[in-house]
Amino acid sequence: MKKILIVDDHADIRKLLRMTMEFVAYEIFEAADGKTGLAMAEELQPDLLLLDVMMPGGVDGLEVCRRVKANPNLAHAKVILLTARGQSEDRAAGFAAGADEYLVKPFSLLQLIETIHKLEEGTP
Repeated sequence: MKKILIVDDHADIRKLLRMTMEFVAYEIFEAADGKTGLAMAEELQPDLLLLDVMMPGGVDGLEVCRRVKANPNLAHAKVILLTARGQSEDRAAGFAAGADEYLVKPFSLLQLIETIHKLEEGTP
């Protein structure tokens, strides 16, 4: 079973994402901030991270993404950034940090599942 780590400071969003991902047979883990998410990623070595960009605590989603992609033990992990920031410069910053995909909130859960499947299949 593939592992997904959801890192978002909003419990209701984590719950919604968890419920959605459980339908596609993933092992789901959650973190409420970037620092905890990074530690969990290093321990669990997930296949996919769903990262909120804006989180309190000094380690935001962009920084988690950068550190995950720079870690040889985690470089295989796919990263989808989930954010309310949809400007072109925000997207560019997300991809520059190493994100595999960038979804702007509010996004549909179907769009998220389709994005995950595309990443699994390696299709653009």
